[in-house]
Amino acid sequence: MNRRTLLLAAAAPLAAPRIALGQGAWPNRPVRIINPYAPGGTSDIVMRFLAVGMERAFGQPFVIESRPGAGGAVGTAAAAAAAPDGYTLLITNTGPLSVSVSMTPPPAYHSGRSFQYVTMFGGAPILCAVSGTGPIATMADYRTAALRERGAVSFGSSGVGSVGHLAGMLWAREAGVELLHIPFRGAADAEQSILGGNTTSLWNTVGAHTGGVRGGTLRGLAVTSQARISSVPEVPTIVEAGFPGSVASNWFLLAGPAGLPAEIVGRLRAHLSAAMAEPAAVERWAGIGMVGLGDPSPEQITAFVMAEAERWAPVVRAAGN
Repeated sequence: MNRRTLLLAAAAPLAAPRIALGQGAWPNRPVRIINPYAPGGTSDIVMRFLAVGMERAFGQPFVIESRPGAGGAVGTAAAAAAAPDGYTLLITNTGPLSVSVSMTPPPAYHSGRSFQYVTMFGGAPILCAVSGTGPIATMADYRTAALRERGAVSFGSSGVGSVGHLAGMLWAREAGVELLHIPFRGAADAEQSILGGNTTSLWNTVGAHTGGVRGGTLRGLAVTSQARISSVPEVPTIVEAGFPGSVASNWFLLAGPAGLPAEIVGRLRAHLSAAMAEPAAVERWAGIGMVGLGDPSPEQITAFVMAEAERWAPVVRAAGN
């Protein structure tokens, strides 16, 4: 798979050429993009960067609306229920589409039937991090602390059913420990809980916490990828830490409600394709720890989402959800 192709396409550079409005009536008013998480997380970072290029290309505001709750399922359900007229889009990820669907009760949408997928942005490994001033310095220390007392080590995530939540549970199973999960409405809240001394650790996408790791307020223990991430190169991989069974990624994509017209889907994809050669996009995506997942068609994205749901289903069941 071509990492450069995906990273450039996803980032929608500021200098992307304007797409002629004569190709159709859409858009003739502002477009709402639902982010099913609180501001400050990776979804928010990705979409705010994209929105600048979209506004220039299509000549209308692209307004990001955060609708957090239930690990992203609340905002994702709202997008699924919207009119398929191109004025409600959705940036979402693994949690709502391939994790929450295996939970009880299931969300009010079906990952394969409720959405028209547009494009895949890339994947972000999960970061396990603790306070930058605390005694835990490695994943071995982290495991030792968890072994001392059942449930004594807590971890925050962006919500029940998020990939951070499941990645933490996946590692706990491999490590033979029990962690106490504390769900938050978004990445910023999870990080603040660590800084306030209320939570031991967090498991969440790398990009949402790069600043904390670089600034020293957070200490990255591991990233759940096979290779190190250029934005936090000092943080070892989960494989290097001795837990190869805990490799995981949180992927991101753009979608609309089922029935979104093919013309709109095509225009959005054309805009992202026009962005592919922009170096600023590659730099931005690498800076938040995103890696390429190819450039699949909408139909291929649907198949991918459903395959991911099958992969995560046993982990969800084992976590008691």
